[in-house]
Amino acid sequence: MELTAAIETIGEPGTFVLGGVLIGLLFGVFAQRSRFCLRAAVVEFARGSVGPKMAVWLMAFSAAVLSTQALVWWGTLDVSEARQLASAGSLSGAIIGGLVFGAGMILTRGCPGRLLVLAANGNLRALSSGLIFAVAAQASLHGALAPARDHLAGLWVVKAPSDLNVLTSLGLGSAAGMVLATVLLACGVFVAVRNRLPAWAWIGGLGVGVAIALGWLFTYSLSYQAFEPVGVKSLSFTGPSADTLMLFLNPSDQAMDFNIGMVPGVFLGSYLAALIYRDLKLEGFTGGYAMRRYIVGAVLMGFGGMLAGGCAVGAGVTGGAVFALTAWTALFFMWVGAALTDLVVDRWGLVFRDDAAAVENADAVLQARRGWWFLPVWLRPRGAAE
Repeated sequence: MELTAAIETIGEPGTFVLGGVLIGLLFGVFAQRSRFCLRAAVVEFARGSVGPKMAVWLMAFSAAVLSTQALVWWGTLDVSEARQLASAGSLSGAIIGGLVFGAGMILTRGCPGRLLVLAANGNLRALSSGLIFAVAAQASLHGALAPARDHLAGLWVVKAPSDLNVLTSLGLGSAAGMVLATVLLACGVFVAVRNRLPAWAWIGGLGVGVAIALGWLFTYSLSYQAFEPVGVKSLSFTGPSADTLMLFLNPSDQAMDFNIGMVPGVFLGSYLAALIYRDLKLEGFTGGYAMRRYIVGAVLMGFGGMLAGGCAVGAGVTGGAVFALTAWTALFFMWVGAALTDLVVDRWGLVFRDDAAAVENADAVLQARRGWWFLPVWLRPRGAAE
């Protein structure tokens, strides 16, 4: 990717920010139209269904892995200097942080990326949760929660670079990653066809994955064309949300980089998509119950995401696309934490319970209490799901 002309015209910081805005805008449009959401996919799967939300997530994840590994295989992209692969990684952080983040994701009914998309559509619950998430993330990085994060992250650390890349540690290359991604993509396509997904769900799901690969390609291209050191990265929402928040609080201390452009870009893309397709709708909290639930969830996501090294997009898709060990570990435990929290909170109704949630999940609560809650519908004994 040739960026010399842009660097000469608007400078390196301007090029970095502009790239973040444009790639974030694409992600925002595709995520808004496809309703891309890890939380929705986990809940759907945990309740015994492999439906449209799972199809969208599978297509997005597999498209990110396939396109990123194809760029590596062609020699167009080198991710060896990416943070997830070049520095020591914390498996304890990935495990604990993944569980905590997954729990918070259920409580706020969306990951940070989804909250940003919804906030741009007029959802005040998502906007409030996103701001609390950013504060908690900043507190976990440099504030009151930082000592706890450092302690938990230091329990199990992997330092050898060869062990941080799943493919390398198994003696495999990018071609093997492309094969795995193709299999996952085929699964996503099968589920999408079976559920008769509309065109935008297909386009948006695949587009989200391609936007991740574009982020990797853009930052890598800038890293060897710019004079100043540039980190090779792609889309994430934990650190960038904290950086964007601090830009408003203390602009002089914030470097103008990809992260600063990406967050507003996603917001703008989602807003434009919602505006064009008439999805703008002002929504707020319905009561104290909802506020308590969302506040707790946002704090858990901020701390868990920073501990895990990324959010559902940053670790789950961006880090997964380069086969970072910590990212795949965090993604797995995000699924576990989210599924368990959905069971306890929304299916059993043991905590954060209100009448609306009880009505909405009445059938799920009934099934959970019949003793076969831990199995998908198709694995339960005959008659247990009636």
